[in-house]
Amino acid sequence: MSIILGDKEFFPTVGKIEFEGRDSDNPFAFKWYDENRVVAGKTMKEWLRFSGCYWHTFCGQGHDPFGPGPQRFAWNDANSAKQRAADKMDAAFEFFTKMGLPYYCFHDTDLIDEENSSVGEFEEKIQFITDIALEKQKASGVKLLWGTSNLFSNPRYMNGAGTNPHFPTLARAGAQLKIAMDATMKLNGENYVFWGGREGYITLLNTKMEREQENFARWLHMAKDYMRSQGWNGTFFIEPKPMEPTKHQYDFDTATVAGFLQKYGLSTDDFKVNIEVNHATLASHTFQHELQVAADNNMLGSIDANRGDYQNSWDTDQFPNNINETVEAMLVYLEAGGLQGGGVNFDAKTRRESTDMEDIFLGHIGGMDTFARSLIIADEILTKSKYTELRNKRYETFESGQGKDFVDGKLTLEQLAEIGAAVGEPEQISGKQELFENIINQYI
Repeated sequence: MSIILGDKEFFPTVGKIEFEGRDSDNPFAFKWYDENRVVAGKTMKEWLRFSGCYWHTFCGQGHDPFGPGPQRFAWNDANSAKQRAADKMDAAFEFFTKMGLPYYCFHDTDLIDEENSSVGEFEEKIQFITDIALEKQKASGVKLLWGTSNLFSNPRYMNGAGTNPHFPTLARAGAQLKIAMDATMKLNGENYVFWGGREGYITLLNTKMEREQENFARWLHMAKDYMRSQGWNGTFFIEPKPMEPTKHQYDFDTATVAGFLQKYGLSTDDFKVNIEVNHATLASHTFQHELQVAADNNMLGSIDANRGDYQNSWDTDQFPNNINETVEAMLVYLEAGGLQGGGVNFDAKTRRESTDMEDIFLGHIGGMDTFARSLIIADEILTKSKYTELRNKRYETFESGQGKDFVDGKLTLEQLAEIGAAVGEPEQISGKQELFENIINQYI
């Protein structure tokens, strides 16, 4: 099969990205990501399920609050929305195949400009572009990891979509939601994501928070029921984020989402989380923490891979390159058995000043190598070091005797108090944090 799927080659200076190993000086080659290498019983391709994101990679042009973007992409040159969409899809699938990405993701308005379309006009546009996407998927073998709907950029959603205090606006958002879900099913999408970009509040002075959350729960139930009624068996993901653009978003972090699902009867068999690294840090958590909370609650669905700038307090969406951070995350990832339905999606963008077409490839190569290298290191830590043994040792007093009775629920508070009184002052046990950190560095 030819790498170039469309009539025009948008990246003529870059060929298929191959694995050449860590000693290669070729910037357009993988140093660590060998998709066929087996780690912990599965290939890297199976473990990581890499995905390219449509929005940053093909829609963004490096703009920021202080001015338009300096990046110029040939797929944006056509005058008509449909031709721009078709060109953009040609470029996207050329990129996906050259990178060897097995999956991609999109918002509905990434695929084709909404402009001032009515619901019917926008649905016709989505039908047009998804017909092309379906053919591209068949020709390339690239699959849709998940779809979603942009219910936050258009000014009509300034007060939210599923939480909007104005019912006609909520209903308009529901129409757009259905179009995106139909497109996801048409393209055999394996999952569907809800990112509540404006599902929150700016001030509580004008907000009935309980009503908005109840409405959002109804929204999620309706969406789930609709796709299930169509025979779709994929997984729904909620993507936690604490703020930005709202002051407070209702999906603040993974623990908040877990409590929300439980309160409103939304099963974790249906709903899991799509964890973004930069969103974790905005919530004052580590990426590792968010993965662990998700794994502990049967909610570890998918990952948006990126990183933030440690000197900035906003969502910078840089490509991941922090080995320590990613190794610690991969320890949780491996112990949880990987993701439930999702993959590692590069919700990351080249910097505003990176204006060469090839920079898009370099960012993804580095990100894929970071995750691949971290997967190898984490597996070695779990199988060759004393990491697991040392961690288990901290809890060994709960494995037998009275500690085991406590775990098994055999003690009353009175009995526990008697044991505590008999113990006297317990011995001091070191947490050995420095040793754990040294083990990580040793294997890196």
